[in-house]
Amino acid sequence: MPSVIVSACLLGVRCRYDGGACADRALMGRLMREGCCVVPVCPEQLGGLPTPRAPAQITRGDGASVVGGEALVVNIAGADVTEQYVQGARQVLALAESLGCDSAWLKEKSPACGVTVIRRGDQTCSGMGVAAALLRSSGIEVFGSDPAPDDSR
Repeated sequence: MPSVIVSACLLGVRCRYDGGACADRALMGRLMREGCCVVPVCPEQLGGLPTPRAPAQITRGDGASVVGGEALVVNIAGADVTEQYVQGARQVLALAESLGCDSAWLKEKSPACGVTVIRRGDQTCSGMGVAAALLRSSGIEVFGSDPAPDDSR
């Protein structure tokens, strides 16, 4: 049975910055049909941030820039939360490696989990989140999911 990392919010866990979830029922069905062992993660929580928490964004570049020490993650109040994002990404990678996960499904637009897009200000821009970048650079295949918003707060 293949093990796969999945953003916990995509599984309906209320761990998003706003205390909500964004369940991706199609993804859940797919993973069940494929017989995957799902490993739910929230990099922000694993890095020590609370839920709910102030929204954050990568200051420039993307998650690879943060991992490389060239950019910061700052929340809306101006607090530097870079260390929490990097620590959370490292924890996700440790789980993936210890459980033999070779792929991950992550929430798009997130500063931690975005695979192809992240949010910066009011705009969506190309780039990866911190955990997605660390996983990919470690040889784990990452896929993005961006389900329609639901009312699972």
